[in-house]
Amino acid sequence: MIAASRELLALVESGWRQMPVLVVGDVMLDQYIWGEVDRISPEAPVPVVRATLRDDKPGGAANVAMNLAGLGAPVTLVGFAGGDREHARLDALLAEQGIESRLTAVPGAPTTTKLRILSGSQQMMRIDTEAAASFSAAQYDSLLQNALAALPRVSAVVLSDYSKGTLPEPVCQALIAAARQRNIPLLVDPKSRSFAGYRGATAICPNLRELSVATGESPADLERLLGAGQALVASLGLEFMAVTLGEKGIAVLHPAARFHAPADVRAVYDVSGAGDTVIAVLALAAACGVSMESAAPLANLAAGVVIAKAGTVPIRREELLGALSRQLAAEMDDKLLTPPRLLTRVAMWRSSGERIVFTNGCFDILHIGHIRLLEEARRKGDRLIVGLNSDDSVRRLKGPLRPIVGQAERARILGALSSVDAVVVFDETTPLPLIEALRPDVLVKGADYTEDTVIGAREVRAWGGRVELIPLVGSASTTRLIAKSVASVSVNPMPRVFSA
Repeated sequence: MIAASRELLALVESGWRQMPVLVVGDVMLDQYIWGEVDRISPEAPVPVVRATLRDDKPGGAANVAMNLAGLGAPVTLVGFAGGDREHARLDALLAEQGIESRLTAVPGAPTTTKLRILSGSQQMMRIDTEAAASFSAAQYDSLLQNALAALPRVSAVVLSDYSKGTLPEPVCQALIAAARQRNIPLLVDPKSRSFAGYRGATAICPNLRELSVATGESPADLERLLGAGQALVASLGLEFMAVTLGEKGIAVLHPAARFHAPADVRAVYDVSGAGDTVIAVLALAAACGVSMESAAPLANLAAGVVIAKAGTVPIRREELLGALSRQLAAEMDDKLLTPPRLLTRVAMWRSSGERIVFTNGCFDILHIGHIRLLEEARRKGDRLIVGLNSDDSVRRLKGPLRPIVGQAERARILGALSSVDAVVVFDETTPLPLIEALRPDVLVKGADYTEDTVIGAREVRAWGGRVELIPLVGSASTTRLIAKSVASVSVNPMPRVFSA
């Protein structure tokens, strides 16, 4: 399940518009004929498909470009095409999405085309038209010049290698070296049996089968296979590897660390194109400086959208925003965490470089002072955790008539606040054991305390954290509110109603 955040939501909503991406790779045209089958041919024992709909879609590297454009990024696409009718059709489809097409025409070679014939959701046949994977030195030079000319104005590069001849090792290495020189992240979607040609890339993003072929390890032993992937990350000089695991999600591999993002479980209609969607999201995240631990769950969410569609259909920004918004709304309940679950959540936040803020209190009858305190506390870091005194803890502190509002309701109200990222109930009189377990970067209390009287202040300072005291709002306090309410009732008692 994705740990959705307001930051990711804002990024998807607008941030990607300023992140141009260059896609270089094997460009294809996906063609579809949809029809109905109600008889067998009298000429041969094959079904007769009565065509009712025809459709063309950019495929291969062009589908990666379509995903990026759909997410809101400016895109330049570089590859080979045949200078034929399919080439013209591909250019037209790309232009409709605002994609800058720089396809080198190869005379005498057809544009790679995959024609699928379907009845309902059943694919009856696929017909592939493609040239042998061989191009001239002049053609490769033209492709490289197109790519290098676009490089100075992009924020990320994707190499989409379908093993159709566009990306031999010398081309990959030239592009990787140029991207490195400009400090531009370059991600590779591989189909080659060896990953050696991608040495020095920022990341390689294979699926399980592709990683198995490259390492010689069986997908049946996932632990061993991912370990071999980590060894490749080190030996090839990559920053990371993102391995798509199908229904199990995505594994982000570093040489000495590993992160697993579970899949967003959806009804699967068609998995074609899901890998293109994943690498598009990861590339944009890398361009924005988002950690892969945050980006991988987002890519899972996007893949969950596209596999619910028939055919090769790219993600749209509005679809991802909708899915992310639903996830964020669902996480309101997920903010109420037990200490063990909270420790896991904190570890994930820290792996993304986020600073943890902690505050605590009874929060009985929430008022404007509480709201301002929490809003200011959230601004002191990236994640705000609220430690909430349990009902028994409040009674020990405030007396037998408190709390007015039970701990379940208090926790639920706090979890509904946008400034709060997690709520944890503690039963001790003080939050010190919880503070020592969480080790927050910032400890926040109201300015009615001094730093020396804040519980946990000494411990937080000892591990390099800091204490922040937030100014109070006038005379706002729960105790005063209760006293005012009692006084109001005593001055204006409820009238007695006598029954006849």
